[in-house]
Amino acid sequence: MAKYGKRTTAARAAFAGKSMVTVEEAVALIKSVATAKFDESLEIAMNLGVDPRHADQMVRGTVNLPNGTGKSVRVAVFARGPKAEEALAAGADVVGAEDLMEIVQGGKIDFDRCIATPDMMPVVGRLGKVLGPRNLMPNPKIGTVTMDVKEAVEAAKGGQVQFKVEKAGVIHAGIGKVSFDDGKLAENVRSFVDAVSKAKPSGSKGAYMKKIVLSSTMGPSVTLNVDNATGQ
Repeated sequence: MAKYGKRTTAARAAFAGKSMVTVEEAVALIKSVATAKFDESLEIAMNLGVDPRHADQMVRGTVNLPNGTGKSVRVAVFARGPKAEEALAAGADVVGAEDLMEIVQGGKIDFDRCIATPDMMPVVGRLGKVLGPRNLMPNPKIGTVTMDVKEAVEAAKGGQVQFKVEKAGVIHAGIGKVSFDDGKLAENVRSFVDAVSKAKPSGSKGAYMKKIVLSSTMGPSVTLNVDNATGQ
């Protein structure tokens, strides 16, 4: 039997018997046991009734959280000329073209989000094996291949969260910090769940949202009442 420290044992005891709770109850519970020495993230995991191996069951998208993530996001932009200047003015951390491609090929990926103008995709396409596994490949479906570089950079910096279903039908994301006000965290949870709900693919059959779980970075998880989280 696994042995836990005093903090973990106390946290697990506080969660004992708590299941299918409302968003507000879950947030309050998680904040009450988040005692790590750093500002933990509020994390959400959603088990969906889809098989992403089939193209018509893939779930992906973005959501602009109303209260941000509390995380500093480094943004890289593949662009040339005026669009490169626009990216820098908007706050991009790394901007380049072939020179940036060579840096990434060399193994240095010092960014959390990657944006590209359409004309740069032949260059960025060579980085598929590097950026793809890290979920950093620019994609027009989620607004990261665009001529509106300014808007894309500002969205990424302002708390936009990308989501993409994994092989087991699970979506996972950080959606705030436990230091946030309870109400703001609840708003972020509902906004994220709503975005995933609206991204329901045509090939999904039966129950789409099977389970939703919240936790802090270092704490135990609690299962939400799906109907409450989706506002049904």
